[in-house]
Amino acid sequence: MDCGYFDAGRCTSCALMGQPYPEQLAAKQAHAEQLLAPFGVGAWHPPVASGERDYRNKAKMVVGGTVDAPTIGILDADGHGVDLQACGICSPGHRAAFPVLARFITLARIAPYDVAARRGELKHLIVTESPDGELMVRFVLRSTEPVARIRKHLPVLLAELPQARVVTVNLLPEHKAVLEGDAELVLTEQETLPMRLNDVTMHLRPQSFFQTNTAIAAALYAEARDWIRELAPDSAWDLYSGVGGFALHLAGDGAGSAGPEITGIETSVEAVASAELSRTDAALHRLRFAAGDATEFALAASSAPDLVVVNPPRRGIGAELAGWLEQSAGISHVLYSSCNAASLAKDLRAMPSYRPVRARVFDMFPQTSHFEVMVLLERR
Repeated sequence: MDCGYFDAGRCTSCALMGQPYPEQLAAKQAHAEQLLAPFGVGAWHPPVASGERDYRNKAKMVVGGTVDAPTIGILDADGHGVDLQACGICSPGHRAAFPVLARFITLARIAPYDVAARRGELKHLIVTESPDGELMVRFVLRSTEPVARIRKHLPVLLAELPQARVVTVNLLPEHKAVLEGDAELVLTEQETLPMRLNDVTMHLRPQSFFQTNTAIAAALYAEARDWIRELAPDSAWDLYSGVGGFALHLAGDGAGSAGPEITGIETSVEAVASAELSRTDAALHRLRFAAGDATEFALAASSAPDLVVVNPPRRGIGAELAGWLEQSAGISHVLYSSCNAASLAKDLRAMPSYRPVRARVFDMFPQTSHFEVMVLLERR
C-alpha cells in the first residue's frame, strides 16, 4: 500500500507503509515464532491476513486549524494541525464522514483546541463504523461551552450524515495527552452502536473498547470458538472481557448448544453495560458479566473454572495472575489472546505447567509492526 501522506512526511504513524504486505505478514509470523520458540508450540496455524487498507473501524483524529478551516488528522511537532481526511487505513465510511464533520465544526462554531495557547474547545473526533455502515461520532471537548450549539445544529448533521446513529460529547477539561475524559453526554436517542460479528451482535457504548479491525476480530472470535468447542468445558472465565467478544461467542457456541457457564470480568463499567445488553438480547442465561479487576477477581474466587480466557492490554496479565493460574491445578486450559507477543512470552515463563498446543497470528494492524497472537495453553 502506498500513502501520499507518508511519502510527503506529513504522517509516519504507519511505520511499515510501502513495504509489500506479504513481507509484513511473514515478519510478524517469524517474530511471534521466535518469541514463543522456548515454550515448544505444538502447532502454528497459518497467519490470518488482513486487507491492507480501509481496515480501521475506529478513527481517532485530532482537530486543529481554525473554526472556519478545521483540520482532521494529527498535530505536527509545532502543534499545528495536519489534515488526514483521506487516510487510507481508515474505512471508506470514515473518509465520507470527515468533510461533513468539518462543515459541522464551522456551522456550530466549535473552535479547535490550540495546544500551545491552551484555548479553544474541540480536541478530538472519534468516529467508529459498524459492519453495517452505521457510525458513532464523539466530539471530545474541553468544556460544555459548545454543547448548546451542537444540539441546535445536530439535525443538520444527522440530515447530512444519516448513518450517524450515535452522537455524543466527551469532556476532557485537563490539558494532557490523553484521548478522552470520563464524562460522556449522549445527544441522540440511540446510545449504543450494534457491532455484528459472525452470528453475534455486540452493543458498543461510547467509552467501550472494541478491536480495531472488524474482519480480523471476527476471525479471532470464530477461531477461539472452534478451539474451545473441541474442549467442551462446562465452565469458563473471560478475564479482561471488554464488550464481551470472546464470552458471547463461547456462550453461544454456533452449534446450537448452550455452551459453558461463563463469567466475564472487565474494569470498564461502560464495557460491562455493553456486554450485559448483548447478553440480554441474545438470551444467554449461562453467561454473566461483572465490573472488576481480573487479578483481584481470580484471587478472591472460592473455586476455579475448567477454562480461563485472557485478553489483556499490552502489559500482559502480570506475575500475580500468572502465578495464580500456575497454581490452579483445576484449570486445564487457558486461551490467551495477546496484542504484545513479548509480554505473552514473559507471562508464559511464569506458567511452566502450561504448554502452548496451538497458536495463530492475526494481523490486526497492517502497515505497523503490531499484531495479535492467540495461543491455547494446556496443563502438562
